Amino acid sequence: MDKLELKGNWNETKGKLKQAYGDLTEDDLQYAEGKEDELVGRLQQKLGKTRDEVVKMIRDL
Repeated sequence: MDKLELKGNWNETKGKLKQAYGDLTEDDLQYAEGKEDELVGRLQQKLGKTRDEVVKMIRDL
Protein backbone atom coordinates (compact mmCIF):
# COMPACT_ATOMS: atom_id res chain seq x y z
CA MET A 1 0.00 0.00 0.00
CA ASP A 2 1.62 3.25 -1.07
CA LYS A 3 2.16 5.00 2.25
CA LEU A 4 -0.90 2.92 3.20
CA GLU A 5 -2.72 5.19 0.75
CA LEU A 6 -3.75 7.16 3.81
CA LYS A 7 -2.59 10.64 3.00
CA GLY A 8 -5.37 11.54 0.58
CA ASN A 9 -8.40 10.06 2.27
CA TRP A 10 -7.38 9.64 5.89
CA ASN A 11 -10.43 11.36 7.43
CA GLU A 12 -12.77 8.97 5.63
CA THR A 13 -10.65 5.95 6.56
CA LYS A 14 -10.43 7.11 10.17
CA GLY A 15 -14.22 7.37 10.39
CA LYS A 16 -14.66 3.87 9.00
CA LEU A 17 -12.12 2.45 11.47
CA LYS A 18 -13.93 4.13 14.38
CA GLN A 19 -17.22 2.65 13.22
CA ALA A 20 -15.76 -0.83 12.85
CA TYR A 21 -13.69 -0.71 16.05
CA GLY A 22 -15.46 1.50 18.58
CA ASP A 23 -12.65 1.26 21.13
CA LEU A 24 -10.22 3.15 18.87
CA THR A 25 -9.58 6.70 20.02
CA GLU A 26 -8.51 9.82 18.18
CA ASP A 27 -5.01 9.30 19.63
CA ASP A 28 -4.91 5.74 18.26
CA LEU A 29 -5.75 7.03 14.80
CA GLN A 30 -3.45 10.04 14.72
CA TYR A 31 -1.73 10.09 11.35
CA ALA A 32 1.38 12.05 10.53
CA GLU A 33 3.16 11.88 7.21
CA GLY A 34 6.09 9.48 7.44
CA LYS A 35 4.69 7.77 10.52
CA GLU A 36 2.68 5.05 8.80
CA ASP A 37 4.61 2.28 10.56
CA GLU A 38 3.94 3.84 13.93
CA LEU A 39 0.21 4.05 13.17
CA VAL A 40 0.11 0.41 12.03
CA GLY A 41 1.98 -0.60 15.19
CA ARG A 42 -0.54 1.20 17.41
CA LEU A 43 -3.42 -0.48 15.60
CA GLN A 44 -1.69 -3.86 15.91
CA GLN A 45 -1.42 -3.45 19.67
CA LYS A 46 -4.93 -2.11 20.14
CA LEU A 47 -6.63 -4.68 17.92
CA GLY A 48 -4.39 -7.69 18.55
CA LYS A 49 -3.79 -8.24 14.84
CA THR A 50 -0.67 -8.81 12.76
CA ARG A 51 0.80 -6.08 10.55
CA ASP A 52 -0.52 -7.81 7.44
CA GLU A 53 -4.00 -8.07 8.96
CA VAL A 54 -4.02 -4.37 9.85
CA VAL A 55 -2.83 -3.31 6.38
CA LYS A 56 -5.44 -5.58 4.74
CA MET A 57 -8.14 -4.22 7.04
CA ILE A 58 -7.28 -0.63 6.04
CA ARG A 59 -7.14 -1.52 2.34
CA ASP A 60 -10.53 -3.21 2.53
CA LEU A 61 -12.30 -0.18 4.01
